[in-house]
Amino acid sequence: MNGLFGINGLFGFLVAVVLVVVLAIGFGMLAASIQSENSTNYYIIKDSAHIEAQSVDNKDHFEDAK
Repeated sequence: MNGLFGINGLFGFLVAVVLVVVLAIGFGMLAASIQSENSTNYYIIKDSAHIEAQSVDNKDHFEDAK
C-alpha cells in the first residue's frame, strides 16, 4: 500500500480514468458520426423477386443510390 496512496499511485489512477473516459467519448462520437452518415445512404434493389433468404449472391441485388 505504500505506492497506492502516494503521488505516483493517485496520478496513475487519475491518468487511467481520464484515458478510459476520453476513449469512451471519442469512440461514442465516432460511432454517432458513422451512423448519421449511413442513415441517409439509400440502396437500389434490383430484381427483388430473386432474392433468397440465405445466399451469398444477394449482394448483387443491392446498389448504392449515391
